[in-house]
Amino acid sequence: MPIPVLESVIVIGAAIAILLMLLIPRRKPGAGPMKLAVPDLISNSYFPAAAAVALGFFKREGLDVELELVFPVDEAYRAMRDGRVDFVAGSAHSALAAFPEWQGAKLLCAQAQGMYWFLVMRADLGAAHGDLGIVRGRRIGAAPWVEMGLRRLLIEAGLDLERDGVTIKPVPGASGATVNFGLTAAKALEDGKIDGFWANGMGTEVAVRRGVGTVVLDVRRGDGPKPCFNYTMASMAATDRLIESTPDTVAAAIRAIVKTQAALRADPERATEVGRKLFPPAEAALIAALIRRDLPYYDAAISPEFVAGMNQFARDIGILHGEVPYDRVVATRFAPLWHS
Repeated sequence: MPIPVLESVIVIGAAIAILLMLLIPRRKPGAGPMKLAVPDLISNSYFPAAAAVALGFFKREGLDVELELVFPVDEAYRAMRDGRVDFVAGSAHSALAAFPEWQGAKLLCAQAQGMYWFLVMRADLGAAHGDLGIVRGRRIGAAPWVEMGLRRLLIEAGLDLERDGVTIKPVPGASGATVNFGLTAAKALEDGKIDGFWANGMGTEVAVRRGVGTVVLDVRRGDGPKPCFNYTMASMAATDRLIESTPDTVAAAIRAIVKTQAALRADPERATEVGRKLFPPAEAALIAALIRRDLPYYDAAISPEFVAGMNQFARDIGILHGEVPYDRVVATRFAPLWHS
């Protein structure tokens, strides 16, 4: 496609997204609690946001916020675009599903640093840690938009997905707005429906403890090509409309996340209290150990280096086309709150 035509398509797409935001009816202020969407609930991935609700940190900031599980993550961002939820606590790059070229929404803060999914393969395959060759000829389960991170990682590591016969597809049974993907992936692995999965720490822990999975990659802790750490992160986002119309509300939401991170750092066992409110008993018993491992990455800051890495990843996989400046991706006016 000629460059001028491509640029026109990008501009038209962004204009349509903005028009939709203006035309679609919004939830009116005062029409019940604010809604915070997470794409996976029984998980450590978006735990700071879930814990901020369960431990009352939003309430302490004067906000009435309730959690809403909306799977997959692209649907969560569309719900925010359409005014059905107020915030999304999900993977940062996935905002582009509903806000092309970062038009209409911004990242507010990080829940934790780094791409946070694990590559887990069937235990009977005898995979060694870090051996990406194990994916050749295998079926890997991954959620929509989450799978982009694995695809690009494998390409960057030198694999050709078609030549090497790597199939990355949704996990059988992982459909519907209220699915908990990690647990579903672990069960599909146990049942032999997939050879591996790319999913969260809870699904990974369950698969390993059951003896059905082996961890091949843990990106957050240094595995894989170096750029993949900044492909995405667990963040919290809001629309430009909410940021401009109620900045005090947005600031309060950020403070709630930052204070929740601090509370969990001070006492990781509080994660069990949250787990008992939100998770089945077995997973509630596991969550404190997972959060303890994640604590070194609990930093609310979103750096220019991260945004540059994420945007390069997004261009590489074709979900972003232009060079978008840092302050169009991140609500920088709230940066002083990240370490307050």
